[in-house]
Amino acid sequence: MCDSCSSFLDRLFARGVLHATGVDGLYARGECFEKVISGLDRVISRHGAAHRAEIIRFPPGMSRALFEQSGYMNSFPQLAGSIHGFVGDERDHLALLDKIHNGETWTDRQVATDVVLTPAACYPLYPIVSKRGPVRADGLYFDVQSYCFRHEPSKDPARMQMFRMREYVCVGTPDQVMAFREQWLEKGRDFARELALPHEVNVANDPFFGRGGRVMASSQRELGLKFELLVPIESGDEPTACVSFNYHQDHFASMWGIELASGEAAHTACVGFGMERLALALFKHDGLDLDAWPSPVRAALAL
Repeated sequence: MCDSCSSFLDRLFARGVLHATGVDGLYARGECFEKVISGLDRVISRHGAAHRAEIIRFPPGMSRALFEQSGYMNSFPQLAGSIHGFVGDERDHLALLDKIHNGETWTDRQVATDVVLTPAACYPLYPIVSKRGPVRADGLYFDVQSYCFRHEPSKDPARMQMFRMREYVCVGTPDQVMAFREQWLEKGRDFARELALPHEVNVANDPFFGRGGRVMASSQRELGLKFELLVPIESGDEPTACVSFNYHQDHFASMWGIELASGEAAHTACVGFGMERLALALFKHDGLDLDAWPSPVRAALAL
């Protein structure tokens, strides 16, 4: 990692904006960081108010059975995280404690629980929508949020392993969800301008795994299924994706049996806000002292 990236992280630690935990990409958040997160939530809510979306807040874990059914492991096994628990008797427990005392590996008697770490805020949503029956004619809109996990440890503060993702999701006809995404592509630019963040919007692809993943990534870009709002956070590095705009076609609907009244598979689209990345972008461009931030930005965030 470049020196400038490390120095930014060190400054965040020094000012108590973030706190180190001993694991790269896993940080505690200070008071001023959380004030910015709360302000961002308010701005996002204002931009999304017209949808009158149903609000759902998910825990950081989801059903392992539903996770397996989602197909996430087909495309992103390198990013997934599962939760394991101890299974054994008293003798196994004593052996476990002895291994911890000796600095040895102690996880051999850990087995997968029924919970995995949520990879994206919208993943637990689709099974819920499926149980409700056919999608109404005017479409469905949801405002969801969750702590998410990606196993990619890094000293880049914008690449956290656990982070908050807030999404607006549309479920409906192809025309409805495409209109939704086009609206948010413009709303996303308005959002960045309101916060005075330098930005650009470019076509993008997800980090699909392996040789087959490269074909999927190329297809995703060619079809224009994913766009990202990019903000420079680290000098000399590529700008960081802070908001994503995704058209899933009928991928999730077909997987979960979400249908229109006609019996056809619904389509879905989402806009996802990386809350920690957006906060870091503001700290990078406006400084670590909230009181010194530009008045229009403070007003927008209600700081």
